[in-house]
Amino acid sequence: MKKVALHNLGCKVNAYETEAVQQMLEECGYEIVPFHEYADVYIINTCSVTNMADRKSRQMLHRAKKQNPDAVVVAMGCYVQTAAEEVKNDTAVDIVIGNNKKHELPGLLRKYEEEKANGETELAVIDINEKGQPYEELFLKKTAEHTRAFIKVQDGCNQFCSYCIIPYARGRVRSRKTEDVLREVEHLAEQGYKEVVLTGIHLSSFGVDTGDTLLHLIEEVHKVDGIERIRLGSLEPRIVTEEFAEKLAGMPKICPHFHLSLQSGCDVTLKRMNRRYDTEEYANKCEILRKYFKHPAITTDVIVGFPGETEEEFETTREFLENVHFYEMHIFKYSKRKGTKAAVMADQVPEDIKTKRSGRLLELEKEMSEEFREFYLGRTKEALLEEEMELDGMRYFTGYTKEYVKVAVRADGHAANTMVRGRMERELSDGLYLMVEF
Repeated sequence: MKKVALHNLGCKVNAYETEAVQQMLEECGYEIVPFHEYADVYIINTCSVTNMADRKSRQMLHRAKKQNPDAVVVAMGCYVQTAAEEVKNDTAVDIVIGNNKKHELPGLLRKYEEEKANGETELAVIDINEKGQPYEELFLKKTAEHTRAFIKVQDGCNQFCSYCIIPYARGRVRSRKTEDVLREVEHLAEQGYKEVVLTGIHLSSFGVDTGDTLLHLIEEVHKVDGIERIRLGSLEPRIVTEEFAEKLAGMPKICPHFHLSLQSGCDVTLKRMNRRYDTEEYANKCEILRKYFKHPAITTDVIVGFPGETEEEFETTREFLENVHFYEMHIFKYSKRKGTKAAVMADQVPEDIKTKRSGRLLELEKEMSEEFREFYLGRTKEALLEEEMELDGMRYFTGYTKEYVKVAVRADGHAANTMVRGRMERELSDGLYLMVEF
């Protein structure tokens, strides 16, 4: 039995694909071992969202070959897709697999073993941007997460934001068939999973190529017995309409936890980014969510130091963020990505200024996040327990409310993947709140 080690870089979509590939290999008789151990095959699912991600991908490929020079090293994913020739010429790599080809891995391994005497690197990379590419169907039977399963329902992006390489790495929008999503969700529910997270490269585009809609998909998933919670991955603001929010609010399994992509709170900067909304529209979408959900958790992403961002533009962004009042913000310093329009824009912002601006937003994020969580003190909430921990000599089970506030209950008599209901009493440690059951 050959040993295989896998390592994932990047987003939740990548993580889903890595787990699906691992299960394919297990079914083919491979033994899965940790990445730091000796293996006959090393598989790295690469990322290319930034130049740093490219570098980390190369480092992991070389680390694998160093651990066992005789191993078969497989590079797959986004970095491969954007730099196929570079990866093919890397002496550390034996098999190169782009996106939409990961399902072919077992066959490519067999082929490489049969033909490796010729010394050629096995290459399986298509033109991902060619029209008519199908959705690559992978199926997840289990997940490393014991209570929450991420379900990939969509791939590709048609947006072409000026800073982003992902449309070139993932191709055009491709949606999974609703019946295939439901088959997977039903299987996971049978395995005991209570919470699913619908995710994709550009989730809001689900169905634009098939005549379906994300709302319809959510309604169908909501009908699956055994699933008690549904979360949504990152959404574009424009998908939030009165109808969308009202119908979601009518589904009790929906978690009022919405990640609305922003990137900048300044209209001038948004235009340079080629984002397709302005701050007025964005703020309106947040108001709609707050109209139909009581105190929803609204989170976002913000890029600081985008090319041309002046101090005035940054201050406009900071004020907008404070006015909208988010639960959490993921703050990123702009990172130049070769192959994008932003990489060659004038007025690149110096690194020290990016760091200063990032620090100011991180301080704001901490204040708003604490304020959001403190709203629930003294209130009754329900949490899905996930794991046991020790704090100050006491044993607790921790889990999350529907709003993704982390809570802890005394461990006695509890188990992972069970629901508890109680009153949030006080903060135990940074961001962790004690819940006392009734």
